[in-house]
Amino acid sequence: MSKPLTVFLPYNGMEHSEYTVKNFLKTGLVSKIYLLTSDTSHQEIEGAEILPVESISSSSTMKKLVEKTHTPFAMFLKQDTILELGYFALDRFLSVADSSGAGMVYSDYHEIQDDVLNPHPVIEYQTGSLRDDFNFGYMLLFSKKGLEFASSQGLQDFKYAGLYYLRLLISQKYGLVRIGEFLYSTKEFDLRKSGEKQFDYVDPRNRAVQIENEEACTLHLKALNALLTPPFKEIDITAGDFAFEASVIIPVKNRVKTIGDAIESVLKQKTNFPFNLIVVDNHSNDGTDARIEQFVKTDSRVIRLVPGRKDLGIGGCWNFAVHHDKCGRFAIQLDSDDIYKDENTVQTVVDLFKADKCAMVIGSYRMTNVKLEEIPPGLIDHKEWTPENGPNNALRINGLGAPRAFFTPLLRKIKIPNVSYGEDYAVGLAISRDYKIGRIYDAIYLCRRWEGNSDAALNIVQVNNHNFYKDKVRTYELLARIKKLST
Repeated sequence: MSKPLTVFLPYNGMEHSEYTVKNFLKTGLVSKIYLLTSDTSHQEIEGAEILPVESISSSSTMKKLVEKTHTPFAMFLKQDTILELGYFALDRFLSVADSSGAGMVYSDYHEIQDDVLNPHPVIEYQTGSLRDDFNFGYMLLFSKKGLEFASSQGLQDFKYAGLYYLRLLISQKYGLVRIGEFLYSTKEFDLRKSGEKQFDYVDPRNRAVQIENEEACTLHLKALNALLTPPFKEIDITAGDFAFEASVIIPVKNRVKTIGDAIESVLKQKTNFPFNLIVVDNHSNDGTDARIEQFVKTDSRVIRLVPGRKDLGIGGCWNFAVHHDKCGRFAIQLDSDDIYKDENTVQTVVDLFKADKCAMVIGSYRMTNVKLEEIPPGLIDHKEWTPENGPNNALRINGLGAPRAFFTPLLRKIKIPNVSYGEDYAVGLAISRDYKIGRIYDAIYLCRRWEGNSDAALNIVQVNNHNFYKDKVRTYELLARIKKLST
């Protein structure tokens, strides 16, 4: 019986690679092992062949993957790291790949930390799992048929986005299947907290990578007949009868330490129109209610609302505020942890609404600690957004920016999902399908990071739940765009 597997390992000349090679060969399932490296001076390993590559994720490397695979399946390791195969792990990978007809198979894994195995489950791949940072783990099993199909569609010439585009192409015809079993163990070198990792995609140092990833995703959307093109609809900003031109909306629950700063930053705003502040107190019990009432008593612009029901997430609180009769023509977001940069934020947002006749405005923010000292990555301006391709690229990235502001009559129609994570992203995608979105690239908002932030240090289950929800939202939106463009 011929051996069904070709293995491709990143290789930096370290000793653990020899151990990995031996483990793969012991399975009796491996026909050939290639060591991928840009430095051919590294010592060779018995049983493996050095294969020079430009970089691990480039298109040229993916083309070599296709070219060198003469077996039904190819195993690709994404990173040169310590790896321990589970009991009959390759057998399980191959069995699922063969029976499912998948184009790519991945699995859950263990992280090795201080000689302890910690479970790291991953999540199911969905049609809308378009983000380039989707975690497949470290071991990717490709079918030869899947590789050949991707090659037939054209792998382009990406320096960074080759692997990303490869899996997008494969997904156009074949399934990307997760095995919900811990089939291997590996050492995780990025030990940052979840709140520190979530902004990697907007780090200016990654700009060249992001440009290529956007191009890859755009090509994929075009192939799916889901690519939106201008012109996008403008709104009639005179529609509706409003006593206030703008309302700042703050949903809050148990933020007694920060809500005062947030409210004060709103009351300092200078505008040439009337505005108010609607604080939706979602049944706080830590003194937040009393702190808000201090402002209600001294400033008539402050409105404290307490929902009559207790099943509202942040999105539900937003809907509650937006449908209040004192909500202004434009509804502007402020989180209870954060503050506006200066007294001009509200005016700046409303001015753009009127100048661009857009349905939504998204600003830029600066990351700070509680002392308002800038912390990495600093300014988050989402300059990847362009008027022509922003609504498409929005399906690839994991957020749209802040502060977010909406044309109230439209938001009342679309409504925000009643969840407490990704609710703003979901409604932003829905609006961008048809309407023009305005962008402000100067910082007008300060996002304060502290230990009490809801996403500062999430465990893997919480991260997975958040990512699964956003992928589901992308799936809904992708299908909606395909439907729109097919009618």
